[in-house]
Amino acid sequence: MGRLPRKLQSKLAERVGDNSLRELPLCNGLVDFSSNNYLGLAQSPELSQMTSEIMESTPRRNGATGSRLLTGNHQLYKDLEDFLGKHHRSEAALVFNSGYDANIGFFSSVPQRGDFVLYDELIHASIRDGIQMGHAKSYRFSHNDLSSLREKLSTIRTPLGTENTVYVVTESVFSMDGDSPNLKALAKFCIEENCFLVVDEAHATGIFGGGRDLVCQLGLEELVFARIITFGKAMGCHGAAILGSMDLKKYLVNFSRSFIYTTALPPHSVATILASYQYLGSKGSELLKRLFKNIQCFKEQIRLLGLTDSFIESDSAIQCALVKGNEKVKALATKLQEEGFDVKPILSPTVKEGSERLRFCLHTYNTKEEISRVLHLVQFITQ
Repeated sequence: MGRLPRKLQSKLAERVGDNSLRELPLCNGLVDFSSNNYLGLAQSPELSQMTSEIMESTPRRNGATGSRLLTGNHQLYKDLEDFLGKHHRSEAALVFNSGYDANIGFFSSVPQRGDFVLYDELIHASIRDGIQMGHAKSYRFSHNDLSSLREKLSTIRTPLGTENTVYVVTESVFSMDGDSPNLKALAKFCIEENCFLVVDEAHATGIFGGGRDLVCQLGLEELVFARIITFGKAMGCHGAAILGSMDLKKYLVNFSRSFIYTTALPPHSVATILASYQYLGSKGSELLKRLFKNIQCFKEQIRLLGLTDSFIESDSAIQCALVKGNEKVKALATKLQEEGFDVKPILSPTVKEGSERLRFCLHTYNTKEEISRVLHLVQFITQ
């Protein structure tokens, strides 16, 4: 094989120099404070069994055999999308292969030339990528700041009038901070200003709203233009869906390139999503109670140990301690891992330089003792 081109070597050297080089970790068997498996479904034997039962009732097929527009649109897709629409209180649902595919498919095709996308400055990279692939102009507003959004909207509308479509984009639970916007105020603002609100529910799917999402919990389904839900986190499997009107679904089927030009998910993956929702239907109340009990336990330990100023305020399963500098946060994470806890450092440029952090993901299966021990270690190491 040929050598790596010099420009690429240089970019890798820069990452090594500022301690931000990414590497692929193996599963390490440590106490899990890093995965998105919030409800523990990814390793559930009952979920596996339920998936097998669904597969036994459908024609045998290992692969999708093609895109959904060719030969890959098997019956389980219809079953799943019909269910998702009813469960998440949406007129329609369209399943994508991943959350990344859903976001780039939506944002590269829906906002048109002459339109505007106003997005929270901490929005996920997949949404930014989708926006960059499209033709609309985009502007960011300060994180969870409605006054900043109002100011940005005023700036773009003053010289251009109000005939341009404006999309406002946020997350219901932010992946790197664990916090949430005031969705009720944001939805009201968008209705008053004739903007189209889009909410990425990746880290809320299955957790809020009785196993639905945060928009459902707040009763805002009719005020939101589109929701992106994902199944690779709390739902314990893989894939994603866009929730919205039937007309939006029809548009995406015709113009979303990440939907059109890819082989569909295999039947087993779609069956697993259906099984996951069925499992939550019977066990979800118990699992959610356990998860939120652990979240409250974690927050209470933060308070008792005097660590409140170090942590970003969050009521979700994502809790983050700010530790400035890649070198320092990597060293702290290594010490926690050496003590048996899988806590990952979040480095710049994934987050803004100076806001590096330790990210703790909480789960139903974390014990009170594990939570106490890991936070006592954080206190000992940082103070």
